[in-house]
Amino acid sequence: MIARPILRAEAIGKRFRQRPVLSSATLWATPGRITALLGRNGAGKSTLLKIAAGWMRADYGVVIFKDERLTRPRLPHLASRGLCYLPERSLLCPTVTLGDHLLAVQQRFSQAALDQVVSRLRLETLLARKSSTLSTGERRRAEIAVAVMRRPDCLLADEPLLGIAPADAELVSQSLRDLAGRGTAVVVSGHEVPRLLELADELVWQTAGTTHFLGTPQEACNNDQFAREYLGAAGLRVVADRRQQPC
Repeated sequence: MIARPILRAEAIGKRFRQRPVLSSATLWATPGRITALLGRNGAGKSTLLKIAAGWMRADYGVVIFKDERLTRPRLPHLASRGLCYLPERSLLCPTVTLGDHLLAVQQRFSQAALDQVVSRLRLETLLARKSSTLSTGERRRAEIAVAVMRRPDCLLADEPLLGIAPADAELVSQSLRDLAGRGTAVVVSGHEVPRLLELADELVWQTAGTTHFLGTPQEACNNDQFAREYLGAAGLRVVADRRQQPC
């Protein structure tokens, strides 16, 4: 039996000046499951995640976290109750070494074994370096490590695979699976379709200002409109391959 969502962002609307971005978007996070939020660039995925995390204010709609109904959620309040938001970039302090950063998170939250997280994400050689000296992929792995060290009840991760080399993508994916396996509700966004299809338990498609629940990755692959309008020719080949696999 699937657990109730720990986080729900319902009927969210947002416009920037005269440009509507979200009209009636809904997102949820369920303990022990990974939800992938997919959509084209500019569809408003980051905006929806920021609103759900209390980073940005919606024009209308409501966020419900642990049964607390919030019309004006704030990230510090949600974070104090167990939510972790991983933005697309700039999570780490540029003047602090990665080792000191991770040690500070461990001392504050005391949830995960530092050496295990470092080993899992292959960060051993980066601990003495400041984040400003890391490559995009190295920095992203380091940011994932910070989120894993938190062991949050809910993780909203905007493009966690951004800039990650293919050889390292499985390290990040496995770390997210481990979090979900411990009961964390995980939501991820991104454009790495094959990887996200393998990672996610369920998919949400964001388009035209709203969201559509597509079900499991296999069910999403059987949705002709999603395949045609979002995945395109390359994605259709991925879909064709998956349709030959058993559910």
